[in-house]
Order: sequence, then structure tokens, then C-alpha cells
Amino acid sequence: MEVKAITKNIPMSAQKMREVVRQIHGMPALQAAAVLAVVPRKGARFVEKTLRSAIANAENNNGARPESLTIKEAVAGTATTLKRFSPKARGSAGPVLKRRCHVRITLSDQ
Repeated sequence: MEVKAITKNIPMSAQKMREVVRQIHGMPALQAAAVLAVVPRKGARFVEKTLRSAIANAENNNGARPESLTIKEAVAGTATTLKRFSPKARGSAGPVLKRRCHVRITLSDQ
């Protein structure tokens, strides 16, 4: 049985989020939650929130025990980028890209 949880439009670049997501890939779910609680990065809070949601989905919807769950897949992908402009010299404008990402975590009990 597989259970998914997705958090969308997190205000952080996917490149920064992937560094956090790679740390927990393949771990038991409860151990990964403990690891994310002590990681000193902003992205770890969002990944932990998504992981807790996936664990809750498994418990409530499928009756799975959290001790038996492992992280089968953890992916951070790009979302839409907000394009803004910053004033520059001589009346010109420079682009400011506010990147966002989606985090998807899949848990399995096998």
C-alpha cells in the first residue's frame, strides 16, 4: 500500500529543497521525522510538515501503523515562478525571480 502527501507552492527554490529531501529518502518514516526536527534549514520545516501529513493519511485512511512505514519516494519539483522587477541604474529594470516548489512524499509499508 502506498500513501502520498503533497505540499504545493512553497516559497523556496526546488534546488534548496532537494538538499533536504535527499537526506530522508529511503528512511523509516518516524526516523526521518526525527532527523528533520533537528536539521537547521528552512526547507526542513516544510518537508517535515508534508511527512507528518503523509503519516496521518496512512493512519486514518488505510489503518497503517507509523512504525511500519518507510519513505519510498521524496521529490521536490519546481512550481510557477513569480516574476518581479527591481529598479536599476538609468531607469532600467532588472528581473527578480521568486521561485517556488512542490514537495511530494510517498510512503510504503513494504
